[in-house]
This record gives sequence, C-alpha cells and structure tokens, in this order.
Amino acid sequence: MPKPIPGPISEPVPGPEIVVLTGAGISAESGLGTFRDLGGVWTKVRLEAVATPQAFAADPARVQAFYNARRRQAQGAQPNAAHHALARMGRALGPRLLLVTQNVDDLHARAGSQPLHMHGSLFRAVCTACGARHDQRVDLDAATACPACGAAALRPDVVWFGEMPQGLDAIYGALAQCRVFAAIGTSGVVYPAAGFAQEAVAAGARAVEINLEATGNPAFREHHLGPATETVPLWVERTLAARA
Repeated sequence: MPKPIPGPISEPVPGPEIVVLTGAGISAESGLGTFRDLGGVWTKVRLEAVATPQAFAADPARVQAFYNARRRQAQGAQPNAAHHALARMGRALGPRLLLVTQNVDDLHARAGSQPLHMHGSLFRAVCTACGARHDQRVDLDAATACPACGAAALRPDVVWFGEMPQGLDAIYGALAQCRVFAAIGTSGVVYPAAGFAQEAVAAGARAVEINLEATGNPAFREHHLGPATETVPLWVERTLAARA
C-alpha cells in the first residue's frame, strides 16, 4: 500500500509578544470624554439609565439617543499622536502585537490599527432578534430594520454592564505568552480588564503602565506618567528601537 505523501510543513505563526490595552484616556486628548474622571461620561448620566440591558428594555429611545450622540461625537474627533504611534508599532510588529481597546470609538482604526474591541463599537449594530452584526454609521432608532432579517430590533453593539466582554479567549491566550503587557489610559478598576496585568505577570511578562497618574496596581513595575500624546509615542519609539 503506497505511503501517503506528506503535505507541506507550515511554519508556526508567531504569537503576540506585546499586548497593549487602551482605555478612555488615550482618546481624551481627541476630545472624547473619559468615564470616571471629574467631568467624565458617568458623572453626567447614570450608567443604570443608558448602559444596561435593563435600561434598553425599559426605555430604548433614551438609550439609542445616548449612543447616537456618542457616535456623532466620535465621528467628529480625530486620532491623536498616541493612536498614530500605536499604528506605527502595529506596522512594525505585525502579529507580534495585539492591540486591545476598551474604547468604543474608531480612532485606532482611523489611525491605521486593527484593534480588538473588547467592549464593542459604536460603529456596529447587533440585532436582538437574529444576532447579526453590521456596520452602523448613522443614527439608530426603534424603526431601524436589521439588514439580515428585517426586524426592527437593532441596538448598539457595545458591551453593557452585566454583559460579557468580546474576544476574551484571544486576549487571555495572548496574555499567557506575551513578554510585555502595556496598559494605556485606563483606570484599571473594571474587571476583567483590571486583572490583565496580573495575568501577564504571572505568565512571565513585564507590565508597563502609561497613564496620567499611577493606578497603584502592584503588577506594574514600569510607569510612564503624563499625557498620552507625549508618553505613548516615546514609549513606542524606545520599544521599537530596543528590538532593532
């Protein structure tokens, strides 16, 4: 009986060596409000009123109006130097970088990155009837029909409080093998993202904090404090230079 001819041997795909997590602080200098700082989003509106499945069931028009306004605000913002620096890092490292964002704006993408949106995106909608997702660039309301099934059952594809973040399997897989974990512009108080630094350090990575102020998380042994438009480009250039 003839022996089977072996197929081509494929090279293993390298996993991410650097995982970057960004929060609202990276977009603040583009004019988009942060969440927990003085004057932030949640100081102006109660999260229970607009960011839970219960709120949407009780008053979908109010919730849609809130996210329509946030979508329009994000469309009027521009990527800043920090977004562009991470895009340069992505072009230099390719799959060796995993960029994860808690933000629901599209500034990373407009700078040239391909982030994993763990909290969803203002620029996608999801159908509560069939589960289909699609791009959403204009306002949503109760009459907006799902392109897939026709039902008027669309909501913003953002992760509300009490819902599971997106892409967690990929994120935890990357944290288990990366060499560097960097958190940029995030308060570090909301789980599961608040535990990412500990996960990475437990697997042998170095944890870097890039923020306006230190969060006090003992997992971070390296700190770069100041505005993201200043600290992130410097960190990116130093990181890439060290790999050259």
